[in-house]
Amino acid sequence: MHAATLKDDAHPTLTLMAHHTPLAMVIIDPLSDRLIDANTAACQLLLIHEQPLTTPFSHRLSASLPLWVSFTDEVLTTGQGWSDDLVLLDSVRQPRHVEVYGKRLHDSSKLLLTVIDRNKAEQRRAKAELSRQHRQGEVGWQRVEQVFERIEKQNQLILSAAGEGIYGLDAEGKTTFVNPAAERILGWSTEDMVGHDAHLMFHHTHADGSHFPVQQCPIHASFSDGQVHHVDDEVFWHKNGEAIPVEYTSTPIFEMGRLVGAVVLFRDIRERKRAEQQLRDALEEVESLKRRLELENQYLQEEIKAEVNHRNIVGNSPAVAKLIQQIAMVAPTGANVLISGESGTGKELIARAIHAGSGRSDRPLIRVNCAAIPRDLFESEFFGHVKGAFTGAMQDRPGRFELAHGGTLFLDEVGEIPLELQSKLLRVLQDQQFERVGDNRTREVDVRVIAATNRELKEMIDAGQFREDLYFRLNVFPIDSVPLRKRIEDVPLLARYFLHRACLKFNKPGVRIPPAQLDVLTRYPWPGNIRELENVIERQVIVTQDQRLSFDDLLLVEPLSRHTAFNETSHDSSELPDHLLTEQALCHQQRCNALKALKAANGKVSGAGGAAELLGMKPTTLTSRLRKWGIDPRQYRRRQRKSTSANDAFD
Repeated sequence: MHAATLKDDAHPTLTLMAHHTPLAMVIIDPLSDRLIDANTAACQLLLIHEQPLTTPFSHRLSASLPLWVSFTDEVLTTGQGWSDDLVLLDSVRQPRHVEVYGKRLHDSSKLLLTVIDRNKAEQRRAKAELSRQHRQGEVGWQRVEQVFERIEKQNQLILSAAGEGIYGLDAEGKTTFVNPAAERILGWSTEDMVGHDAHLMFHHTHADGSHFPVQQCPIHASFSDGQVHHVDDEVFWHKNGEAIPVEYTSTPIFEMGRLVGAVVLFRDIRERKRAEQQLRDALEEVESLKRRLELENQYLQEEIKAEVNHRNIVGNSPAVAKLIQQIAMVAPTGANVLISGESGTGKELIARAIHAGSGRSDRPLIRVNCAAIPRDLFESEFFGHVKGAFTGAMQDRPGRFELAHGGTLFLDEVGEIPLELQSKLLRVLQDQQFERVGDNRTREVDVRVIAATNRELKEMIDAGQFREDLYFRLNVFPIDSVPLRKRIEDVPLLARYFLHRACLKFNKPGVRIPPAQLDVLTRYPWPGNIRELENVIERQVIVTQDQRLSFDDLLLVEPLSRHTAFNETSHDSSELPDHLLTEQALCHQQRCNALKALKAANGKVSGAGGAAELLGMKPTTLTSRLRKWGIDPRQYRRRQRKSTSANDAFD
């Protein structure tokens, strides 16, 4: 340090003395809040490594800022002063309890301070008491309220510059001074607050609205225990009744060893709270998107693993040509489509072709098998739910509509949707809005709906089982999925296509279909449609031993048992029964045929050897029909176990 700065005309001997004295000496400008200079002892005491300091000197005062303001006021007023209440922070933020002697330099606002570590100054107690008495007599300290009034007047620059709110209290809890920041944050003026109980004015109630007894207030605790109290999450109440989140420090004030009040420094933390809430909201949104992406990924993985008939629509029949033309027309429009047709005709393939030809092809096509969803889970499956919406709802879960946002939702077996849910589905189709189960928030989606059914929806409307307005909303562009017997000329193309796939699937190269066997395939009525054709070819590829497939057994199957199961006629009128069947009789035949299949499959509906496979239809379609007829497949498992012979199952 250059000790000559202690006095402009200092003698070199005095400069040397200031440099080598064991007393720590500093020069402070309290109005600009700067440390001007420090001697070697001061640098050692406060661990000062660079001069001049670039940070304000008040940053070294911690909770002693109000005491520092009072002390500098005394020195500027009287020319000198002393204090043993200050705590200074050194460069590593360690507190130093010090005694400070101060003197104003000439006529300037700069102060020369001598700083003594209190732990090393016990021998000076007598002199300190004498200095305190001298200061009391010379300054003539008035009541602490007057001290704070003088602080407010003479140190307005410091108080006004502080971004934090500062106010003083006497030992009775009445406000003695308020800085401009406190006025701005609380909305109360100095005239409103000075002389009034601060706790009753703006600290009377907790954030939840419950009463805050003054006996529990940490600020008032400073009057009794003489300790510094820091609170980082409470509220002060604005003049307009708004709760303001704050953090504050209450520091007790001593005079002559007696507690006379406290100074409170507080900070408005509304912005911090908003930032924290925004961060929580952002994290929640990220978590929600993460769960949605996980569900989308899981769904897409299932779609990749799932077997589909084929990637392209195979055939050159007029029916296929018309179908391709319809797909080309409707795909780019975004209109809702209703695909009608028997099970196994490729309705899902048509839906995928429409989606692939639309502007939504970069988003997934989400498939919902309405026949496979339990009745009480339809709403959650469609619209999702929030955590706690029902037993087992452990976390928020988006529904299929959210997963299909920006893409296409394929509602397979749409006729199975419960009547009570159809009105909610209609609202989504009309307004593109919905709420998750258990949630009040309305969400918007952009979804194109393609529906498929193998049921007569108009008959269901007449029976009160399907809403007419929902039917018209879905049936904007109807497409009929033609059964295979009405496009029988496509059988050879389809057979070769499925043969190629089966050979790759089962690693059996070189297997072929003789021309005569292709003729057999074209003469069979295919009640199970394309799905049955694919299954028949795969089965023959598995069992063949001579690289040539044979389908002669197909024509040995009783036509009536197969045809009536699907309520359709064959392509050859000579295979029809001799007498006409009424609709009721035809339904009865379907029911009897399904019962025979259940008995043959020992009550098993789906999977290899199940009744659905025997009948050549989707398991979901058979399950829907059994439910409609009130048939429980489990009953036929019990009957099979009680049978005395295998043939009993086919009685």
